[in-house]
Amino acid sequence: MKIAFLGGSFNPIHIGHLILADWVCKNLGYDKILFVPVFTPPHKEMADAATAQDRLEMVRAACAGDPRFEAETCEIDRGGISYTWDTACFLERKYAGQLEGKLGLIFGGDLASDFDKWNHAGELAKKCDIILAVRPERQEDERFANRAVGVYSHDEDNPFCREKLSDFPFPCRKIENPQVDISSTGIREAVAMGRGWRYLVNEGVFEYIKEHKLYGFKDY
Repeated sequence: MKIAFLGGSFNPIHIGHLILADWVCKNLGYDKILFVPVFTPPHKEMADAATAQDRLEMVRAACAGDPRFEAETCEIDRGGISYTWDTACFLERKYAGQLEGKLGLIFGGDLASDFDKWNHAGELAKKCDIILAVRPERQEDERFANRAVGVYSHDEDNPFCREKLSDFPFPCRKIENPQVDISSTGIREAVAMGRGWRYLVNEGVFEYIKEHKLYGFKDY
Protein backbone atom coordinates (compact mmCIF):
# COMPACT_ATOMS: atom_id res chain seq x y z
CA MET A 1 0.00 0.00 0.00
CA LYS A 2 1.33 3.42 -0.97
CA ILE A 3 0.81 5.88 1.88
CA ALA A 4 1.45 9.60 2.10
CA PHE A 5 0.88 11.92 5.02
CA LEU A 6 -0.03 15.58 5.29
CA GLY A 7 0.58 17.36 8.57
CA GLY A 8 -0.72 20.70 9.71
CA SER A 9 -2.70 22.58 12.30
CA PHE A 10 -5.92 22.02 10.29
CA ASN A 11 -7.39 25.02 12.06
CA PRO A 12 -9.74 24.21 10.36
CA ILE A 13 -9.24 21.59 7.64
CA HIS A 14 -10.86 22.79 4.39
CA ILE A 15 -11.69 21.57 0.91
CA GLY A 16 -8.29 22.70 -0.41
CA HIS A 17 -6.64 20.04 1.77
CA LEU A 18 -9.04 17.41 0.44
CA ILE A 19 -8.55 18.46 -3.19
CA LEU A 20 -4.77 18.17 -2.74
CA ALA A 21 -5.09 14.73 -1.15
CA ASP A 22 -7.38 13.53 -3.95
CA TRP A 23 -4.92 14.85 -6.58
CA VAL A 24 -2.00 13.00 -4.94
CA CYS A 25 -4.00 9.76 -4.87
CA LYS A 26 -5.20 10.04 -8.46
CA ASN A 27 -2.04 11.35 -10.09
CA LEU A 28 0.75 9.80 -8.01
CA GLY A 29 -0.91 6.48 -7.27
CA TYR A 30 -1.19 6.67 -3.48
CA ASP A 31 -3.73 4.42 -1.81
CA LYS A 32 -4.07 6.29 1.48
CA ILE A 33 -3.51 9.83 2.70
CA LEU A 34 -3.06 10.34 6.43
CA PHE A 35 -4.01 13.76 7.79
CA VAL A 36 -1.90 14.42 10.89
CA PRO A 37 -3.11 17.33 13.04
CA VAL A 38 -0.25 18.86 14.98
CA PHE A 39 -0.41 19.19 18.76
CA THR A 40 2.03 22.10 19.11
CA PRO A 41 3.88 23.20 15.95
CA PRO A 42 7.60 24.02 16.33
CA HIS A 43 7.53 26.86 13.80
CA LYS A 44 4.50 29.03 14.58
CA GLU A 45 2.09 30.37 17.14
CA MET A 46 -1.41 29.41 16.07
CA ALA A 47 -3.87 32.29 15.91
CA ASP A 48 -7.37 31.75 17.32
CA ALA A 49 -6.67 28.04 17.58
CA ALA A 50 -9.35 25.48 18.26
CA THR A 51 -8.30 22.86 20.79
CA ALA A 52 -6.27 19.89 19.63
CA GLN A 53 -9.32 17.67 20.15
CA ASP A 54 -11.56 20.00 18.14
CA ARG A 55 -9.07 20.10 15.28
CA LEU A 56 -8.78 16.31 15.33
CA GLU A 57 -12.56 15.89 15.28
CA MET A 58 -12.81 18.26 12.30
CA VAL A 59 -10.20 16.18 10.46
CA ARG A 60 -12.19 13.04 11.23
CA ALA A 61 -15.33 14.70 9.94
CA ALA A 62 -13.55 15.77 6.75
CA CYS A 63 -12.23 12.26 6.11
CA ALA A 64 -15.52 10.50 6.76
CA GLY A 65 -16.94 8.85 3.66
CA ASP A 66 -13.67 8.56 1.72
CA PRO A 67 -11.77 5.34 2.54
CA ARG A 68 -8.57 6.79 1.09
CA PHE A 69 -8.43 9.50 3.78
CA GLU A 70 -7.75 8.94 7.46
CA ALA A 71 -7.11 11.06 10.56
CA GLU A 72 -3.86 10.05 12.26
CA THR A 73 -3.74 10.93 15.96
CA CYS A 74 -0.09 10.24 16.78
CA GLU A 75 1.06 13.86 17.25
CA ILE A 76 -1.88 14.73 19.47
CA ASP A 77 -1.38 11.47 21.39
CA ARG A 78 2.30 12.34 21.94
CA GLY A 79 1.61 15.88 23.08
CA GLY A 80 4.31 18.53 23.24
CA ILE A 81 6.12 19.88 20.18
CA SER A 82 5.23 17.93 17.05
CA TYR A 83 8.19 17.01 14.85
CA THR A 84 7.63 15.48 11.42
CA TRP A 85 10.66 13.23 11.90
CA ASP A 86 9.03 11.55 14.91
CA THR A 87 5.80 11.13 12.97
CA ALA A 88 7.56 9.56 9.97
CA CYS A 89 9.34 7.07 12.25
CA PHE A 90 6.08 6.23 14.00
CA LEU A 91 4.21 5.68 10.74
CA GLU A 92 6.96 3.42 9.39
CA ARG A 93 6.57 1.23 12.46
CA LYS A 94 2.78 1.35 12.40
CA TYR A 95 2.55 0.27 8.76
CA ALA A 96 5.51 -2.12 8.74
CA GLY A 97 4.77 -4.97 6.34
CA GLN A 98 2.02 -2.97 4.60
CA LEU A 99 3.99 -0.05 3.21
CA GLU A 100 4.98 -0.08 -0.46
CA GLY A 101 8.14 1.96 -0.93
CA LYS A 102 8.76 5.08 1.15
CA LEU A 103 6.18 7.18 2.90
CA GLY A 104 5.10 10.22 0.93
CA LEU A 105 5.50 13.50 2.79
CA ILE A 106 3.25 16.27 1.42
CA PHE A 107 3.76 19.92 2.26
CA GLY A 108 3.29 23.29 0.62
CA GLY A 109 6.05 24.96 -1.32
CA ASP A 110 5.80 27.92 1.08
CA LEU A 111 7.58 25.78 3.68
CA ALA A 112 10.39 24.71 1.35
CA SER A 113 12.86 27.46 2.23
CA ASP A 114 12.71 26.54 5.93
CA PHE A 115 12.84 22.76 5.47
CA ASP A 116 16.56 22.61 6.29
CA LYS A 117 15.67 23.88 9.79
CA TRP A 118 13.29 21.00 10.45
CA ASN A 119 14.31 18.37 12.98
CA HIS A 120 16.51 15.73 11.22
CA ALA A 121 15.79 17.40 7.86
CA GLY A 122 18.40 15.50 5.85
CA GLU A 123 17.41 12.13 7.29
CA LEU A 124 13.74 12.94 6.79
CA ALA A 125 14.38 13.69 3.11
CA LYS A 126 15.97 10.24 2.76
CA LYS A 127 13.25 8.44 4.69
CA CYS A 128 10.32 9.97 2.77
CA ASP A 129 9.40 10.84 -0.80
CA ILE A 130 8.85 14.58 -0.52
CA ILE A 131 5.89 15.96 -2.46
CA LEU A 132 5.94 19.76 -2.78
CA ALA A 133 2.53 21.24 -3.50
CA VAL A 134 1.83 24.60 -5.11
CA ARG A 135 -0.06 27.12 -2.97
CA PRO A 136 -1.73 30.29 -4.25
CA GLU A 137 -0.43 33.69 -3.20
CA ARG A 138 -2.68 35.72 -0.91
CA GLN A 139 -2.77 38.61 1.51
CA GLU A 140 -4.56 38.03 4.81
CA ASP A 141 -5.60 39.97 7.88
CA GLU A 142 -2.78 39.80 10.42
CA ARG A 143 -5.31 39.56 13.25
CA PHE A 144 -6.21 36.04 12.12
CA ALA A 145 -2.84 34.90 10.73
CA ASN A 146 -0.40 32.56 12.46
CA ARG A 147 2.97 33.95 13.52
CA ALA A 148 6.36 32.41 12.83
CA VAL A 149 8.50 31.65 15.89
CA GLY A 150 12.19 31.02 16.50
CA VAL A 151 14.29 30.63 13.37
CA TYR A 152 11.32 30.00 11.10
CA SER A 153 10.18 32.61 8.63
CA HIS A 154 7.22 30.99 6.90
CA ASP A 155 3.70 30.04 7.84
CA GLU A 156 1.42 27.52 6.15
CA ASP A 157 -1.04 30.27 5.20
CA ASN A 158 1.51 32.71 3.71
CA PRO A 159 2.45 32.94 0.02
CA PHE A 160 5.35 30.89 -1.31
CA CYS A 161 8.08 31.89 -3.73
CA ARG A 162 8.47 29.81 -6.89
CA GLU A 163 12.05 31.01 -7.25
CA LYS A 164 12.96 29.67 -3.82
CA LEU A 165 11.06 26.47 -4.53
CA SER A 166 13.28 25.84 -7.55
CA ASP A 167 16.31 25.91 -5.24
CA PHE A 168 15.00 23.25 -2.86
CA PRO A 169 18.17 21.22 -2.18
CA PHE A 170 16.62 17.84 -1.31
CA PRO A 171 15.19 15.16 -3.61
CA CYS A 172 11.51 15.92 -4.13
CA ARG A 173 8.61 15.85 -6.53
CA LYS A 174 7.21 19.29 -7.33
CA ILE A 175 3.59 18.90 -8.35
CA GLU A 176 1.19 21.19 -10.22
CA ASN A 177 -1.86 20.50 -8.12
CA PRO A 178 -5.11 22.47 -8.66
CA GLN A 179 -5.00 26.00 -7.25
CA VAL A 180 -7.78 26.69 -4.78
CA ASP A 181 -7.59 30.09 -3.13
CA ILE A 182 -8.70 28.94 0.32
CA SER A 183 -6.83 29.08 3.60
CA SER A 184 -7.56 28.24 7.21
CA THR A 185 -6.70 31.84 8.12
CA GLY A 186 -9.26 33.14 5.64
CA ILE A 187 -11.92 30.79 7.00
CA ARG A 188 -11.27 31.84 10.60
CA GLU A 189 -11.50 35.46 9.50
CA ALA A 190 -14.75 34.86 7.60
CA VAL A 191 -16.33 33.00 10.53
CA ALA A 192 -15.34 35.71 13.01
CA MET A 193 -16.53 38.53 10.74
CA GLY A 194 -19.80 36.84 9.82
CA ARG A 195 -18.92 36.55 6.12
CA GLY A 196 -19.71 33.62 3.81
CA TRP A 197 -17.56 30.50 4.30
CA ARG A 198 -20.11 27.66 4.19
CA TYR A 199 -18.71 25.88 1.13
CA LEU A 200 -15.02 26.32 1.97
CA VAL A 201 -15.27 23.26 4.22
CA ASN A 202 -17.18 20.02 3.84
CA GLU A 203 -20.51 19.36 5.50
CA GLY A 204 -19.11 17.60 8.56
CA VAL A 205 -16.62 20.36 9.33
CA PHE A 206 -19.26 23.05 8.82
CA GLU A 207 -21.61 21.34 11.24
CA TYR A 208 -18.82 20.86 13.80
CA ILE A 209 -17.79 24.54 13.74
CA LYS A 210 -21.44 25.57 14.00
CA GLU A 211 -22.27 23.16 16.84
CA HIS A 212 -19.18 24.05 18.90
CA LYS A 213 -19.26 27.75 17.98
CA LEU A 214 -15.59 27.82 17.00
CA TYR A 215 -13.75 30.91 15.76
CA GLY A 216 -16.42 33.31 17.02
CA PHE A 217 -19.18 31.60 15.03
CA LYS A 218 -22.31 33.63 14.47
CA ASP A 219 -25.63 32.13 13.38
CA TYR A 220 -25.36 31.31 9.68
